[in-house]
Amino acid sequence: MIETNKTERYANIIPMAELNTKAKRLNPFPIYDQLRQSTPVRYDENRSCWDIFRYEDVHRILKDPATFSSRRGMDIKRRETILTMDPPRHNQMRGVVNKAFTPKVINDLAPHITSITNELLNTVEGHGEMDIVSDLAVPLPVIVIAELLGVPPEDRQLFKDWSDILVKGPDENTEEAFNQVVAEKEQASEELSAYFARIVDQRRTEPKDDLISQLLSAEIEGQKLNDEEVIAFSVLLLAAGNETTTNLITNTIRRLTEDQALQQQLKGNPDLIPGFIEEVLRFYPPIQAIGRVATRDVEIGGMMIKTGDQVISWVASANRDETKFKNPESFVVDRKPNPHLAFGFGIHFCLGAPLARLEGKIALRTILERLNEIQYLTGSELSYIQSPFVYGVKQYPITFQPNNN
Repeated sequence: MIETNKTERYANIIPMAELNTKAKRLNPFPIYDQLRQSTPVRYDENRSCWDIFRYEDVHRILKDPATFSSRRGMDIKRRETILTMDPPRHNQMRGVVNKAFTPKVINDLAPHITSITNELLNTVEGHGEMDIVSDLAVPLPVIVIAELLGVPPEDRQLFKDWSDILVKGPDENTEEAFNQVVAEKEQASEELSAYFARIVDQRRTEPKDDLISQLLSAEIEGQKLNDEEVIAFSVLLLAAGNETTTNLITNTIRRLTEDQALQQQLKGNPDLIPGFIEEVLRFYPPIQAIGRVATRDVEIGGMMIKTGDQVISWVASANRDETKFKNPESFVVDRKPNPHLAFGFGIHFCLGAPLARLEGKIALRTILERLNEIQYLTGSELSYIQSPFVYGVKQYPITFQPNNN
């Protein structure tokens, strides 16, 4: 039995003390390297959790859901989702949802994703500059997820506002800041749940060709999913589907502007794009950390973790572990093998990974076809996303030359 009193403050949304400046939040990797070398497994008294930094240990935790549970004692009124379920219910729910995310379903979206990307670029191409976040990286996944769920186009901005809040964390480790974020999350969750409840009611009487209708008709061992389960999955898909892909696309273009030679290399050889996307996922992972709770006393890296303790697995550190990756600080466009953990591992491996990869590849290919000399707009100031477990920036303005060929 997990003691929930130890997990009321979900450590994954509380910033660690070492990342105490804007510069460190924008580039936390040297800090992770230091911690991986000095204290690969350490207890943080301020956040009441264990931090795990080595690849081997992170991998072990993510592949052992029996010992490291996804259930959280966080005191937020939030529906249980497949993200916070353990087997066997997790396996049953995932089996249902997987039917809506088959390789064929995802691949069939490619032409439409390409069309959306081109439409978004059409509006900015003549300007010679754009904000890659607001002009492309945000609207593309929002449109795709909204259409999959059956959400009307006029509500897409609402979707984005809600998903931003759901991944938000306090900017400092104080009770006041934590409680403020919790209150915002509760309100967003309630508003979003009420929104989806209305759509669920509509689809029960008038099913359409969308994911909510599919979930309503699905069964687990002869039992249909109830409204709570359908709503919970819809909320999860919105937050997870939007934020991860937005940051993947933004981090991809960020990396291109940091290395002009890479840009030319990809333009000359588009076959490198899938490998490039994988290396971005390793180098600048959209999700930095994954939280679990120990179900029993267990030893990791010579340290004894007690039942009920929170355990934060730092994927962003594991992805740069020199014992797993050769020259981990170098960006290697065709790195093979590349067993990064950006989408997690094991039973909770990100359900939307194939869709995120597809959107990332199509966005990058289309940008490289249509834009030349992509550069970060000099003099612009970067601001990080206020979430310790998400890695991304709020804006990323670029300049470019349209490809008029």
